[in-house]
Amino acid sequence: MSEHPDAALIRRGYEAFGKGDLETLGSLMTADVIHHVPGNNPMSGHHKGREAVLDLYRRLGEETNGTFQADLHAVLVDGRGHGMSFHTVRADRGDRGIEIQEGLFFTIVGGKITDIDECTQNIDEEDAFWS
Repeated sequence: MSEHPDAALIRRGYEAFGKGDLETLGSLMTADVIHHVPGNNPMSGHHKGREAVLDLYRRLGEETNGTFQADLHAVLVDGRGHGMSFHTVRADRGDRGIEIQEGLFFTIVGGKITDIDECTQNIDEEDAFWS
């Protein structure tokens, strides 16, 4: 059986992210996409608009000197414009490292990502790493 188009879209996003291909990544999103990041740290907040979301992704790479990795475990979709992904983040920042489980909840409209809600295994650990 072939993969659902929404699942394939999410996988393409992870592939582009892993390669640092922000042009392809941006093409998978609407212009008004929002990525919601939990916590109370410099990465937290509601990143509104394609450029703001791509800037967030650039910062993840810059702040970790290119060590940030999101290793995808699973993608689930409902066929009605919602998807979930589960991954492990590994990164180093200064004298700190992190390895943590995260998930993303996607809203997809017209074959494009319109909203990304991020969840994490441990908000306090993320806050400490990024602060």
